[in-house]
Amino acid sequence: MFIREKKGKYKDRTYVNFQLVESVRTPKGPRQRVVCSLGDLGPRPLADWLKLVHKVESALVGQTDLFDRPDEETLGIVAKIKDTQGQSKTPPRPAKGQPDDLVAVRTGKVTTELDREAGPVHVAYQYWKKLGFDEILREIGLNERSRKLTCLMTMNRVLAPCSEHAMPDWIGRTALSDILGENLESLTEDPLYRNLDTLYPKRALIESHLAERERVLFSLDQTILLYDLTSTYFEGQTAKNWKAKKGWSRDKRPDCDQVVVGLVVNRDGFPLAHEVFEGNTHDSNTVAQMLDLLDNRIGLEPGQTVVVDRGMAYDKNLAEIGSRGLHYLVATRQSQRDQWLEEFEDTEGFREVELTKSPTNPYQKKTPVRVRMKLTPEETHVLCLSAGRTQKDRPIRCKQEQRFLADLDKLRKRIADGKLARPEKIGEAIGRLKERYPRVARYHRTEYDSGTGKLTAHPLSDKIAVAESLDGSYLLKTDRKDLSPEEAWRIYTTLTKAENAFRAMKSPLAERPIFHQLPRRVDTHIFLCVMAYHILVAIEKTLRDKGVHTSLATVRDQLKTHKISTIVLPTNSRWTLKIRKASTPEPEHCELYRLLEVPEGVVPPRRIWVEDRVDA
Repeated sequence: MFIREKKGKYKDRTYVNFQLVESVRTPKGPRQRVVCSLGDLGPRPLADWLKLVHKVESALVGQTDLFDRPDEETLGIVAKIKDTQGQSKTPPRPAKGQPDDLVAVRTGKVTTELDREAGPVHVAYQYWKKLGFDEILREIGLNERSRKLTCLMTMNRVLAPCSEHAMPDWIGRTALSDILGENLESLTEDPLYRNLDTLYPKRALIESHLAERERVLFSLDQTILLYDLTSTYFEGQTAKNWKAKKGWSRDKRPDCDQVVVGLVVNRDGFPLAHEVFEGNTHDSNTVAQMLDLLDNRIGLEPGQTVVVDRGMAYDKNLAEIGSRGLHYLVATRQSQRDQWLEEFEDTEGFREVELTKSPTNPYQKKTPVRVRMKLTPEETHVLCLSAGRTQKDRPIRCKQEQRFLADLDKLRKRIADGKLARPEKIGEAIGRLKERYPRVARYHRTEYDSGTGKLTAHPLSDKIAVAESLDGSYLLKTDRKDLSPEEAWRIYTTLTKAENAFRAMKSPLAERPIFHQLPRRVDTHIFLCVMAYHILVAIEKTLRDKGVHTSLATVRDQLKTHKISTIVLPTNSRWTLKIRKASTPEPEHCELYRLLEVPEGVVPPRRIWVEDRVDA
């Protein structure tokens, strides 16, 4: 449709009338048909005319615009069009006694148009509603426009993450416009960027409300708090971001600036709190701050157990956890584990943990784990031997042994060159080597003969065999006295829930690399990934509780073929019936919807009559 200006003269006076016109096809070629007369609307720029036409077209099909609601002028034009059609041009009616939906259709000219992917966005949006996102955003003061923009951005991050610049194109390829009942054709990236700034100060409130909502909805246990960290790197310059710094990169990108992300999840994997730290922050310096965040967002309760990995297992952190009335369960650092090597060598007392197989994959391999408990007055220590960690630990031990032998050769050369001659100094140097490499030095007999001036190191074959058997060993410690070694090991292994969260945020949710420059937008980008992970983990937990161990990626791929289309039905009159509806779900779609407790109906059908689109 478009608006055309028409001028006429009467008694030397010029009158201006504006007409709403649409192009139609006829046997004689394309023609223009006047939809209705608008009267004298007054002069205005061409862009305003086009905007008015788009608003009228959207209002005619019952679809509102997220950014520009119909005003009185638009509603008046729509009413005039409907009145005009009601007076002289009405869609064909069925014969008397026939059903209302019975019309004669020219089957040879039936087509479909505007096919849009519906299944994945339907599931994601249903879980957006199930988790109460819209109510939470309304409670914290976000208006309807910001709530819907946040929904669109989160849906994108869950299903097909891309930049804000590319997001409108993706939205246009999905059925989100139909599901939300909004005209999203005019959406650009600028409102999306500005919405990041709107969300930034609301992150803590949203996270707090979400944690409480999920605790009630899924009956979640929050007695176990799993805390871990990762790093996320940047592409491009980061001059405007004071948090972006070089540090130890978990992404193997030491050449890039990064930020460190801390995340606390419960034993079911649902996020409770997160924080973005400077890129050079050491793990051990984040524990107190994260405990403060947890206390503010979900409220810490005495008796909860905090589980952290060896990078935070320092005495000051354990004391901080204990001072708040909380328990700790940690994996010790390698240096502490090495103090228990003799205990590990004593194979008596170890017992194997019974591992349960996946109900959906009974052939899944489970690596055996043996545990043994040692009690001290203050702590409980659990010695663990894992065959699965052997492949990781053995190369580390071999590398340390190579370094030990290389340093021993250097010491031998210093002695041969006369740079180190006094026996007591040589003994001190040997002692420092043993202190530097305690894990491997114990498996070599190192001797210095003052008579010959030779330094020798003989490998102890029996000890080395024991060392190989200890590959994969690690030490847990906790201040809880009520846990068996099996229970302590099982609780510690739930820390993989936090690792899985980071893995999901980095890969399917595309948290990295970060292209934003402003610190507030970097933090909000990561927060959007956390919100998307809430939906991801809720979907996967729902399936897991029903015995189906599958990923969101699989669900998304299986539902891609469920679409929404417009079916164009030319009738035997001058009218064409257009029905906007979802396709009939296939059996695999129905099964997934049943498991996820999602209705099969995506949107109710919408019928539109259009005149003279195809010649009768």
